[in-house]
Amino acid sequence: LGIVLGNSVYGRLAPACGAGVAFSKQTLLRLGIILYGFRLTFQDIGQVGLAGITIDALVLASTFGLAMFLGVKVFKLERNSAILIGAGSSICGAAAVMATEPVVKGRSEDVTVAVSTVVVFGTIAIFLYPLLYQLNLGWHVLAATPSAFGVYIGSTVHEVAQVVAAGKSIGQETANAAVIAKMVRVMMLAPFLVILSAVLARGKARPGGKEKAARLAIPWFAFIFIAVVAFNSLGLLSGGVVAAITDIDTALLAMAMAALGLTTHMSAIRRAGIKPLLLAGLLFCWLIAGGAAINHVVASLFA
Repeated sequence: LGIVLGNSVYGRLAPACGAGVAFSKQTLLRLGIILYGFRLTFQDIGQVGLAGITIDALVLASTFGLAMFLGVKVFKLERNSAILIGAGSSICGAAAVMATEPVVKGRSEDVTVAVSTVVVFGTIAIFLYPLLYQLNLGWHVLAATPSAFGVYIGSTVHEVAQVVAAGKSIGQETANAAVIAKMVRVMMLAPFLVILSAVLARGKARPGGKEKAARLAIPWFAFIFIAVVAFNSLGLLSGGVVAAITDIDTALLAMAMAALGLTTHMSAIRRAGIKPLLLAGLLFCWLIAGGAAINHVVASLFA
């Protein structure tokens, strides 16, 4: 809706609305990521164990590394575009894309393209994974248990909502394991942003050592996000209060996404071409096949 309005009537309203839209894109976005922590607890980590943490970390690292190689070296995309698509595919979809944008200082159209790829392939995953579950019962690539397949879903599907949908279409036990594995993967967003910020700052330093390294853009909202997760882990708030906060958080992220749409020009998306979609498609294939291999190997090692 933001894109539709941004490319039609918003031009006439921009002088009056611009400040609020910018506030939504920046401040409300960061606040939305911080409050996202109320969806997580450190107890989630204990439920998936070391094997689940290892699976999530390997899937994240391999998917993002592949995104950078294919995006920059093969498809010749701008680095920021590859980073945003890689973050969305490897961590937690649109929320990861929007959380990464302040670190890379990406353009609105880059963010929109990355979010669009998450929507496309994440929606396909909702219908594909139940079919893969039935095939696995015969192939035994993964342990033929609902919980094992749930970890596979949580470690490879893009969005939290998509994980819930795919898991519940198989069964409640699968959905529970999938959500826990996904929450641990989401929790890796904060260290990912810190490492990314450090790498980007080093990359901006001039060769020869004559210039100081670029100032490290510390994503403070990532640290506050972890603090919120820690607070939520204490269980001091009632379920109703937490539910209300997560509803507010959903609204904040929706406003931030709408603001991104309002400042996105369709001509810029058309200029991006089919390459971002091809990159996201290849990453989706890796999440399915490579993710299954990682789940199989790690589960075997920790058996």
